[in-house]
This record gives sequence, structure tokens and C-alpha cells, in this order.
Amino acid sequence: MGKQIVDLSHTIEHGHITYPGMPAPQISDFLSFEEAKGKYAPGVAFNIGRIEMVANSGTSIDSPAHRYEGTADVADLPLAAVADLEGVVIRLVEFKERAITRQQLEGLGIRNRAVLIETGRGQAWGQPDYFTDHPYLTEDAAAYLKEEGALLVGIDSHNIDDTSDPLRPVHSILLAASIPIVENLTNLGQLPLEGFYFTAAPMKMKGMSAFPIRAWARLASNNG
Repeated sequence: MGKQIVDLSHTIEHGHITYPGMPAPQISDFLSFEEAKGKYAPGVAFNIGRIEMVANSGTSIDSPAHRYEGTADVADLPLAAVADLEGVVIRLVEFKERAITRQQLEGLGIRNRAVLIETGRGQAWGQPDYFTDHPYLTEDAAAYLKEEGALLVGIDSHNIDDTSDPLRPVHSILLAASIPIVENLTNLGQLPLEGFYFTAAPMKMKGMSAFPIRAWARLASNNG
């Protein structure tokens, strides 16, 4: 039986705004098949695409440099910090409050794991209310995740912080502790609460404090 892989990333499309106030990705051809005709042997053509977008487009990861100048950027993130991490899902789909506190996280096996917080918001991707009144972590929740030794924290919302709070305490606490943050996850409902390994590896691009990723989970063999 082959590996069981669950895709946890949204698809990025031309013109689709993935964060309010930021420009939508612009996807086009640098070299189209039509333009490539005659450049190679008869019947041979290639397509080369180009894209212009902000680094926090879609499912993306934040490095410490996203918050703190002069610290590790995405190229500095060790693969061991973002790949094949033992994971745990905090399932809060039935939780009616926007603010997720430490009480929702306590006693759930966080230490040395990628902590993925499922609020159900990922199902609203592409809809007008995706960005409205989004779920977020509180400062005390972030402090708890740091204290309990989380390796990485992800959420199926467009921001792990309350965007009405300019202090951005969750980014500040987690990134100061070199705990990467992943936002805009999806399909977390397809995962068990534990028994999987999570990967969120960005391109090794120097000078980028955040970058889109193809996030996925590999289910452990005892999950089928």
C-alpha cells in the first residue's frame, strides 16, 4: 500500500486575493508554447511561466525574520524544523468563539510537535467572509505553545493573530522563540488528531521572511 498523503494547501490562482489589502498574484507566461515554436526542433516547444505576488500569498510560512529584522529567514530554516514533524490537530470546529485561548490547548500533547489548529475557516476559502471575523490565537495561547515546546504552529485562518490588534502578540511570541507559523491551511478535517507527520517546506530563497508552501501530512502506517 502506498503512502497516505493529505494535501493541506490552498490553490493559488491568477487574480485571487489571498490577503486583504495585498495585491492578488499575477500569473502569466514568460514564454508561451506559441512563442517557443521555432526555437527548438520541429514539434518541440516549452512553456516558461512567471508570477508576481507578495510572499504571504496563500498557504505560507513565516520565519523569525518576518517579525524580527536580522533573524533567520526562510532560507535559514533547517529542514528538520519544517519537514516530517510529528503533528497534532487541535480540532475546534465546534468552538463558537473567535479567540482561542490556552484553555482550548491544554493537555493535548503539544511538546515537540507541529500543532495544527482546525477552526473550519479553511472551508470558506474564496468566499467573501473568509477574511471577516476570523479565528485567531490569544497572547496567552501563544505563550502556552511556547512554554509547552511546540515546534511549529499552523492554523486554517488567514492570520494567527487578531488583525485588529497592531501588537500582533502571537507572531511576536512564537517567532521570537524560532517557532515557524503556517497560515491558510486547509483539509485539516482529513487528518486524525495524531499519528501523522507534517511538512511545510518553502523555497530556499534568501531575503524572504515568509513564503508560500505546499503543506502536506503523511499519515502513519497504523492509521491505515
